[in-house]
Amino acid sequence: MSKRKEKKAKKQNDDFLAQEAMEEQETAPEYTLDIPEDEIWSYQIEGLQAPHINKSFSNAKIKKIAVVIILIVAIGFSIYFSVRAVHNDTYEYEALPDGTYELVKFSNPGDVTDITIDYVVDSETGEKDLTKPISVINEYAFNCDETLYSISLGKDVKSIDGKSIYSCWWVQNVWIDDENPYYCDLDGVIYTKDLTEIVFYPNDHDKYLREQLGFDNLLDDDGKPMEELWGTTERYDEEFLADYNEKIRTYVVPSTVETVGELAFAYSNITDLYLPEGLKTIEEMGVFKNTVLLNVYSYTTDKDISDTTYKAIPSFKSVYNSLPEGLEYIGSDAFTYDRGLSYMYIPASIKHIGHHAFWDTVYKEDGEIKGVGQIETGADEESFKSVEKGDHWRGQYDYKLFKKSVDVIYSAERK
Repeated sequence: MSKRKEKKAKKQNDDFLAQEAMEEQETAPEYTLDIPEDEIWSYQIEGLQAPHINKSFSNAKIKKIAVVIILIVAIGFSIYFSVRAVHNDTYEYEALPDGTYELVKFSNPGDVTDITIDYVVDSETGEKDLTKPISVINEYAFNCDETLYSISLGKDVKSIDGKSIYSCWWVQNVWIDDENPYYCDLDGVIYTKDLTEIVFYPNDHDKYLREQLGFDNLLDDDGKPMEELWGTTERYDEEFLADYNEKIRTYVVPSTVETVGELAFAYSNITDLYLPEGLKTIEEMGVFKNTVLLNVYSYTTDKDISDTTYKAIPSFKSVYNSLPEGLEYIGSDAFTYDRGLSYMYIPASIKHIGHHAFWDTVYKEDGEIKGVGQIETGADEESFKSVEKGDHWRGQYDYKLFKKSVDVIYSAERK
């Protein structure tokens, strides 16, 4: 049989079956339920469960209690695992080949103001595992923390990245374990153990000094806390501010230091910085964005000096303005945004000046050029050409319709 004939026969058969179904439906008897009106909500059809209108289910109270218990347990587990997750996220470590560990990141849960980093904290118990010492503090391990004010590092820490404590505005001190053979601290400021490199000056170290020296509760003539004025260079009270800057915001780098580390003085509140003659290197962003820095001095001495306060100044053999003789390397962005400076002298010993090293240290205000309006150097013009220099290493200011780089004065005599 052809497909066409098969299709026709199938259609005829379907039509016949449909017709039969219609005839059966027309002749089928009608069924209705005759339910009395007073039983409409309680009538039970045979084989089906009786209605529960206005009736309680069996064991209803027990079932409700069970549901409540299940909800409480579920919420409890949720809270437990949430806390566990927060705790586990507080510390991030990486195992090192020598069996020690690197602190990759500390995430403050919000209430930690004082922390000691020496051993790995077990994520299960919250206890320190004394078999897992921490030896490396990774870059950005502490990043933009707004709660911490004190950090202590253990005796096994042998590597601290220059960016490990980054943009932590309220850190006042970093203490190093006395047994640490690699690093030490001088009153909360990090140095290498041999005092040849300054590693980190805490951003809010001056607050610690204020409390130590009795400047924390002083008021100005208008009854306002002086703390409101400490972030500015405005001289509301000349005599007071001079005393304050000398005792709190003057910092002497020890005579043995040869390197100012990466970001060592970045964002600090130092007004007068003393560098030793013998300093060779200022790393990238070494004195970056110190907006209150007014003076950089260099000094010579006949004996080692480790006192970092103004009290060391009378023991100097000599003091002179700006960067020290013998300095060879100025890293990128080393003094960027230090607008409080007005004088910069680069010694003839310099070999490298990184990009934007003195960027935005000059600006124009009310038509007057302020800041570092020119840069002087002891090198002659021919010698200075051989110095390796990065792009935009010196500042620029608005000049007519374009930007003008500040002039370089060659073969200059230091002021």
